[in-house]
Amino acid sequence: MSKVLSALSVSVDGYITGRDPGEGRGLGDGSMLFDWYFDGDTPSQVFDGFKLSEPSARVFDVAAARVGVSLVGRNTYDDSGWINGGTPHPDAPLVLLTHHPLPEERERQTVVTTGIEDAVAAARELAGGKDVALMGGGVVTAALAAGLVDELILHQIPILLGAGRPYFQSLPEHVKLRLIEAVPAPGVTHLHYEVVR
Repeated sequence: MSKVLSALSVSVDGYITGRDPGEGRGLGDGSMLFDWYFDGDTPSQVFDGFKLSEPSARVFDVAAARVGVSLVGRNTYDDSGWINGGTPHPDAPLVLLTHHPLPEERERQTVVTTGIEDAVAAARELAGGKDVALMGGGVVTAALAAGLVDELILHQIPILLGAGRPYFQSLPEHVKLRLIEAVPAPGVTHLHYEVVR
């Protein structure tokens, strides 16, 4: 069965965007969270245009190759400008979890309005046996609270942003993690965890 994972860039103080993210403003002043995508000389085998350091390319491409569908929340969707039909992964469709339906559905995008369990089920069906990648703090937190997340990959950037959208929101109880791998690389440390059930 496919796994549910989240692999996001995050500041040391836990933010996945900078200050003032939003539609038309992207991820606010948090663009430095993604410098590691372009600061090396090893091309990604999955994402055209990404040139990472050798250790980052290895970690990134292994995770990206697993993705069969991306499941995103509405804030991430709007901030990233996917309303015009884009997706975060070049080969995978997008499932949007939102309480506010879109004016029209887009090709390669599926809208779910009935909660995280239904969104994960729809994403698994679209993933074709590959993994479901969660994007957005609300989606990740809801899936953790529902016991649906198998792995977390934190691409931790050595910066304190001080504000922005947090990776994790309030959870109803502790979630224990087991470290699978820690890979230091220029400008980022890749921390791969398994969710302990």
